[in-house]
Amino acid sequence: MLIRVDPGSGVAIYDQIAASVRAAATRGALSPGERLPAARELAEALDVNVHTVLRAYQDLRDEGLVDLRRGRGAVVTDAAARGASLLDAVRALVAEARREDVGPQTLISLIREEYPA
Repeated sequence: MLIRVDPGSGVAIYDQIAASVRAAATRGALSPGERLPAARELAEALDVNVHTVLRAYQDLRDEGLVDLRRGRGAVVTDAAARGASLLDAVRALVAEARREDVGPQTLISLIREEYPA
């Protein structure tokens, strides 16, 4: 699994890491039961603080997407793959937004309006 972060982005690094894991699970690149890289290893690979990776993993745990266990690490849960069926619908929505010349921020705003947190 490839995780990339952009330190220049306005999005927090831990949010970028968590979003990468979510996307990989949705695309089917991660399977339930699969282990994520150890926090220390991932932190070194991304050149970020280990606490940043742990924060991402904790957020994913709070969402029910990974199970965190001491000595076992972060393991992908069955819940992580649930969004896979939405991928085609999301792609169609993005394609339609492009045809209608709706920008990404407007599309995100519309989605947030329909699906409040």
